[in-house]
Amino acid sequence: MKYYTYILFFLINTLFFIICSNNHLEAQRLRVENLPKFDASPYHFGFTLGFNQMNFTVKNEPDFTLFDSLYVIEPVPELGFNIGIVSDLTLNNNLNLRFVPALAFGDRKLNYSMIVKDSLLEVQTKTVESTYIDLPIYLKFKTNRLVNTRAYVLGGMKYSIDLASQSNKKEKRDDEKLLKLKRNDLALELGTGFDFYLEYFKFGIEMKMSYGMRDLLKRENNVYTNSIKKLSSKIFWFSFTFE
Repeated sequence: MKYYTYILFFLINTLFFIICSNNHLEAQRLRVENLPKFDASPYHFGFTLGFNQMNFTVKNEPDFTLFDSLYVIEPVPELGFNIGIVSDLTLNNNLNLRFVPALAFGDRKLNYSMIVKDSLLEVQTKTVESTYIDLPIYLKFKTNRLVNTRAYVLGGMKYSIDLASQSNKKEKRDDEKLLKLKRNDLALELGTGFDFYLEYFKFGIEMKMSYGMRDLLKRENNVYTNSIKKLSSKIFWFSFTFE
């Protein structure tokens, strides 16, 4: 399933939730609100745990005929996990400013299909390990509180440092070609989710997409790098927040 399908599905569910909630607002007012003074605080903190699916967006060089043996390049996503700290500043009842520094672990792969012996295809896989320190800042737009629930969307930018970058690593063998990425990245992020006010804390479920803006590939004058015009990061996040 494509990433945009996840986002569309979740946005539709958010809209459906808001419509249904408004239709039953009078009945919901009879329920008891948990943490009634939670949103009155100008700031609060918490933590987040979740999973990620790291991937690449690959823009090939327009003329593949320059690389006789190369047939196609395919990115392969891999699952990882992340943990972070939530810092939240209340701007008004429906808008918050959030800073969520996090540590994210994951792998990504590129499959290079090479033509050998005129017709036979041989797939060579290049794996890239990443350990990111993420420093994102978001604006979070929330609906009005419906008893113990809010829906929201958020957007922002993220600066990332890859601690596992191999940009300066040398190959151990002459025939070994590592796929090396630059250490720093800048990305746009968009997400949506729900907040649930429980008896002792606020619990959230969140989905985000991250689109890298920089070309991450370090050029090394071989078929694995020369065939790619731009290699950028694309990451899907599914997280749980506790505030």
